[in-house]
Amino acid sequence: MNFDGILYAVEDGVGTITFNRPNVNNGFNIAMCEEILAAIKSAEEDENVKVVLINSSGKVFSVGGDLVEMQRAVEDDDIHSLVRIAELVKDISFAIKRLPKPVVMSTNGPVAGAAFNMALAADFCVASTNTRFIQAFVNVGLAPDAGGLFLLTRAVGVTRAAQMVMTGEGVNAEKAHEFGFVYRVTEPEELDKHTNRLVTKLKKGPANSYRAMKQMVWQAMFQNWEEYVNLEVKLQTELAFTEDFKEGVRAFTERRRPKFTGK
Repeated sequence: MNFDGILYAVEDGVGTITFNRPNVNNGFNIAMCEEILAAIKSAEEDENVKVVLINSSGKVFSVGGDLVEMQRAVEDDDIHSLVRIAELVKDISFAIKRLPKPVVMSTNGPVAGAAFNMALAADFCVASTNTRFIQAFVNVGLAPDAGGLFLLTRAVGVTRAAQMVMTGEGVNAEKAHEFGFVYRVTEPEELDKHTNRLVTKLKKGPANSYRAMKQMVWQAMFQNWEEYVNLEVKLQTELAFTEDFKEGVRAFTERRRPKFTGK
């Protein structure tokens, strides 16, 4: 498969997936999501890949959904494409968590929306002090996708998760480390060094043990995920057809506060 929205390379036991749409702050569209899923599948099937690393190009790790695409979909009344993205991003988080190999995410800059939830699905997140994690859905009249509340409640607790998604308030890297979903915080100029140190350690480890550990973690905490995501996509679909969502997208692109009406 030819990649356009991402880069994928395998070198010395590491499969690296790089979000590569910096012109739209690495926002996810349908093609990019399909490429990420293809890269994850390739890494799973490739015996040479011991560890998967996910990073990004540009100053923003990812804003989550492509806001340019959202605006186009609203103006063209093409909400079905946004529903398709919601389905794909939940498939990505699911694939990350089910991958029988360690997954390391290395973040620098804002990590918003679905990207935040993919970080929760990873086994390790190494974050620079420039990183800010944001459950941004409420700002455009949506609810978390990509397994968001399923993952976030298990990572930080039910009450804190509800507060984060209802307010859309960001969490810096230090606080994320305190909450437990960031493995290590580093200065931006040392992010690659600390990430590579962790990746090197993991790729020298016992692949059979990692596979068993991830299977046991899934059984212990995540086996009801498939039932949850059906509800997630259903509700996200309903929200995508509301006037509040259209207002949220327009307000964001016009750089003003949205005027939600409950319709």
